[in-house]
Amino acid sequence: MAMSDDDILAPRRSRSGNRSRATSSGAEARGPIIDQEGREIRPETLEQGFREFRFEFGQGHPFGNLTREQRIARIEAIAKLLDVAFVVPGTNIRYGIDGLIGLIPVVGDIITTAISLWLVREARALGAPWYLTARMLGNVAVDSVVGIVPFAGDAFDVMFRANMRNVRLLRRWLDKQPRI
Repeated sequence: MAMSDDDILAPRRSRSGNRSRATSSGAEARGPIIDQEGREIRPETLEQGFREFRFEFGQGHPFGNLTREQRIARIEAIAKLLDVAFVVPGTNIRYGIDGLIGLIPVVGDIITTAISLWLVREARALGAPWYLTARMLGNVAVDSVVGIVPFAGDAFDVMFRANMRNVRLLRRWLDKQPRI
């Protein structure tokens, strides 16, 4: 049986409507509020804390204030997670969650393709030219089309590693750009 907020904050009443003997004197019967260290908390400070406690939604973009290097590091980290995060025990074969999620028919391939397209979008936001993003989109397209084939497509995902290829293309282009 769940308790309502009123039951938590106010003393319980007996079924007959009268207050029980333990809570007949009101708030004093409940005793002091004690924190985890054993110190008493005054009720007025507790109420003030609840008024000040609130969530701030919509205050800025969580990824908007990243530097160029942080964006590149995020792209590389996501690509590694998608393509080479794990090792098959006893072998040197690396795979990522792209191969695992791809085992879910249709939906898994849609999810991994969407993440791969987001990585291409981030590369474009970093200033990658049209010909580079076209090559990256080609890698994503090949990975997506072949990945639709059950099991064989997932094995291809593990070997082709479209996201790591795209990060390598982006990194080579960035290394040729002058530092600002």
